[in-house]
Amino acid sequence: MFYSRVIDEEIFRRIDGKSYRKNHMVTIDELRYLRMLYKDINGKTHIGEMIVNQSIAADVLAIFRELYRQSYPIEQMVLVDDYDANDERSMSANNTSAFNYRTIENTDILSNHSKGLAVDINPLYNPYIYRTASGVEICSPALGKKYADRSKSFDYKIDENDLAYRLFTEHGFTWGGNWEDSKDYQHFEKAN
Repeated sequence: MFYSRVIDEEIFRRIDGKSYRKNHMVTIDELRYLRMLYKDINGKTHIGEMIVNQSIAADVLAIFRELYRQSYPIEQMVLVDDYDANDERSMSANNTSAFNYRTIENTDILSNHSKGLAVDINPLYNPYIYRTASGVEICSPALGKKYADRSKSFDYKIDENDLAYRLFTEHGFTWGGNWEDSKDYQHFEKAN
């Protein structure tokens, strides 16, 4: 149950006006709808869904097939549209997702999620951490603040020893946990 297909009318109705808005960055024809199996922390199998750019669809399927084979725990994987494309709500629910036409938090710059070229894995436990111009540390999602200290050990934690890190980087993705100015521990992206 690992497959990719074009965005059909049913899926388009779910995302139109939420994660997808007509834009100059990516057309609906460049996106692919993926269905993939994943296991939760108790080893129970679930069916997940994700939208990515067609240029990374095969890589993402291969990565998640191996994550499933090795029982890598993912809490949930539904389209961000189930949260009305609200990134904070989706991350707070620890939802693994990809495409969402939006800006990088606290900027006017479009995220690589807007092109379907980025995937966020277990985001509650792997937050995005940055400092404002005044030096205040911000954690996103806000509920993920208790997981900002990466020296601690906890379930769902992504670091350079993690299977997700290894698989994504083997497929040419970069990890937000290696960024210098901010840290986005949930985030893997591939340049187009």
